[in-house]
Amino acid sequence: MRQKERRPGQKSGTGPASGRRGDERGNSRPPKPANRPAPPQQAAREPASAPAAPERPLMERSGERPPERVPVILESLGAGDFHLIDSGNGEKLEQYGPYRIIRPEGQALWKPSFPSHVWDKVDAAFTGDTDEEGTGRWRFPKEALGETWPLNLLGVDFLGRFTSFRHVGVFPEQIVHWTWMKQQVEAAGRPLKVLNLFGYTGVASLVAAAAGAEVTHVDASKKAIGWARENQALSGLEKAPIRWICEDAMKFILREERRGNSYDIILTDPPKFGRGPNGEVWHLFEHLPVMLDICREILSPKAVGLVLTAYSIRASFYSIHELMRETMRGAGGVVESGELVIREAGLDGNTPGRALSTSLFSRWVPK
Repeated sequence: MRQKERRPGQKSGTGPASGRRGDERGNSRPPKPANRPAPPQQAAREPASAPAAPERPLMERSGERPPERVPVILESLGAGDFHLIDSGNGEKLEQYGPYRIIRPEGQALWKPSFPSHVWDKVDAAFTGDTDEEGTGRWRFPKEALGETWPLNLLGVDFLGRFTSFRHVGVFPEQIVHWTWMKQQVEAAGRPLKVLNLFGYTGVASLVAAAAGAEVTHVDASKKAIGWARENQALSGLEKAPIRWICEDAMKFILREERRGNSYDIILTDPPKFGRGPNGEVWHLFEHLPVMLDICREILSPKAVGLVLTAYSIRASFYSIHELMRETMRGAGGVVESGELVIREAGLDGNTPGRALSTSLFSRWVPK
């Protein structure tokens, strides 16, 4: 399934769809980002004929659960070519490079801080279905814009793209996780192995590779992988040690577990619902426990972290927090969980305003 335009449907036979959020992220989800050129796979409820979930049982864990840090609020004021200008009335006003964009945002319950004339001076606005998994279209008030445009984030160049699922090829709330990962890779003193599940358009993979990591990027969407490769070329990282794997995420990690392969950092940002390339169906609440369980098994003895984010689900962060603590029982370290938020930064990108909640997260680190 498409992995990461965080996130319409995502990324058979053996495992549930490993797609990204129900939008273009998953396979079939392109841009999810990853592929945005073509429409991403859409999340769907499991049909009667859908392949069954993997049979692998949960491991029996013993020992103490890791200490906890809660709640943790990880905040971004923006980075590179992105910042959140304003929000309110169910929408957000964002800056992506040269373009000012309006997109739906259900959690913006307040009134905008800026007057209407500021919101009117936009280059693009998403209209149509306001549901995260629905499709719509872009309106260009000033002039017709091309499908793609160059962006830079954390030193990595990539393409923004106007997708039919409102996404533009990057999920900026992830900046805080990517910054943390970049710091870990640069400080390790050895090449860390990073696994990016539901990797979408590959921005996280490129950030890791540019910092010196050996990266394995998994996404079930061919279009997303194609988009990610475009981004790799744009960043001048063609020779970077990145493996691009177009496959269902669950099938891939099950095989890695059987082979005894391991990783120092694992990032996973699965969709709420998703469908794999062969009709596999992913249900977050049904399949996440087994996915995390397998991820623990393929963490290296000197692992640096396991990062889970969950987007647009009806749950408290405590649900994934306690799951992570149970999964990492006996492993030591600490589990820190909470929310990812983006802080409004005004027109200049440096004037802090209100915080907009975007995702739940849980992260295990060795200490």
